[in-house]
Amino acid sequence: MPQVDTNGIKIEYRFDGREGAPYITFVTGIANDLTMWDSQVPALGRDYRLLRYDLRGHGDTLATEGDYTIELLVRDLAGLMAELNIQKTHLVGLGLGGAIAQAFAIEHPQRVNTLIPCCCRAKMVPEFAAMWQKLREAVAAEGVEVIVEATAQRWFSDEFKAANPKVLQEVRNMIRGTTTLGYLGVTAAFLGLDLEERLGEIKAPTLYLSGAEDKLGGPPALMAQLAKKVPGAQHRSVPKAAHIANIQNPAGFNKEVGDFLKRQI
Repeated sequence: MPQVDTNGIKIEYRFDGREGAPYITFVTGIANDLTMWDSQVPALGRDYRLLRYDLRGHGDTLATEGDYTIELLVRDLAGLMAELNIQKTHLVGLGLGGAIAQAFAIEHPQRVNTLIPCCCRAKMVPEFAAMWQKLREAVAAEGVEVIVEATAQRWFSDEFKAANPKVLQEVRNMIRGTTTLGYLGVTAAFLGLDLEERLGEIKAPTLYLSGAEDKLGGPPALMAQLAKKVPGAQHRSVPKAAHIANIQNPAGFNKEVGDFLKRQI
């Protein structure tokens, strides 16, 4: 797949969908790569030009040493869009990608048509940070493999995992594609997340999209509260989906995204 040089790294990206159509840019989360959006391509690619990319240190995007910040990851996205001559886009992000998308919409309001943060947060809190600190310590000592199984298990409901062993194996392999540097870098950015007081600055029409069964990453009640902080924002929940809602219930996820975008025309 193609890459661009920007912000000091090579970023892996992929285009799908209808040429000349409005852009949707998808932003991945921690230990994801751009293949996580495969099930969005057939449904949304009919009406939109889809841009997917790998975060710093994930997939085939270059890893750099040291802690990353949300601001750095926003600059990566802004640089990618500039290199690809994308002036404006619908913006969808999940998990850490949802945080990046919110921050991007705050910093670059003129470049966002609509904003859809999914299964995410806008502020780190101590009890959640404690879990991530333990994960970081384990990865720093033993590499990413040590958190593969626990991460894959945490992302989906028990019913889905039991019925979809092939999908779970694909997800495990995706997690394994994350570099240790990349994992430690983006989790540091996540631990520094502090956007909640700035959500009122978001100008784009916004849909907060949760997984109805997400207990930890971006629970519906939490995301409903975030929506109240953004002028005119809505909150919807994807049924029968936990944290990685777009993989667990792609049809439900695609319908919510597609319907919201059509309402903005």
